[in-house]
Amino acid sequence: MAEQTSIPQHIGFIVDGNRRWAKARGLPTYEGHRAGYEALKEVAFAALQNGVQYASAYVFSTENWKRSEDEVSKLMGLITYAFKMDLQSFIDNNVQLRIIGSRERLSDKVNKIIDQAEEKTAGMTGGVFVLCLNYGGQAEIADACKKIVQSGVDVDQITPELIAQNLYAPDVPPIDIVVRTSGEQRLSNFMLWRSAYSELMFIEKFWPDMTKDDVTGILEEYSRRSRRFGG
Repeated sequence: MAEQTSIPQHIGFIVDGNRRWAKARGLPTYEGHRAGYEALKEVAFAALQNGVQYASAYVFSTENWKRSEDEVSKLMGLITYAFKMDLQSFIDNNVQLRIIGSRERLSDKVNKIIDQAEEKTAGMTGGVFVLCLNYGGQAEIADACKKIVQSGVDVDQITPELIAQNLYAPDVPPIDIVVRTSGEQRLSNFMLWRSAYSELMFIEKFWPDMTKDDVTGILEEYSRRSRRFGG
């Protein structure tokens, strides 16, 4: 495997702490998610502008449906806004949008907006912003296995490479460094296949407090890591 360069090809963000950020300020939960979205744009754009090719973010997991109906509804409204009303900001920054996860349980309206957002940004060349929506790492691997079985492949032909080719977005490469905020230190089912050899970085601050300046620190920390991939 090739030696790393100082710039990671793919950074994965677990955007944790939106609700606690809002609670600490006496604000409604929705305000935490809204502030988190603004921080996500700033951080992702800064990462891509600094040479990172893929920035992915865990914005809604398959487990998040367990939250209150009101919170889920407002989250979906925020996601709809991002994909539709705020799409121009991604175009202005020359960023391609990719949304990965299960389309089940998403409304027809949300699915249509996702398709339109991906179509309108498909020609952008300044990096790829991957949003994990209704996403679970275990579900992604299970779905890949289902596709392989349905294709009729002989069991002896199933390899890690074949599974990787059947993930939700097989062209999205492995994650070089996973960054999680709010002091929590776990993956929480985020991109399990792509994070097999990822560096891990845990930041104490809540996600809405993240800025483009934090990207500099992330890149500096990554450049100090020695990645051996088991060798």
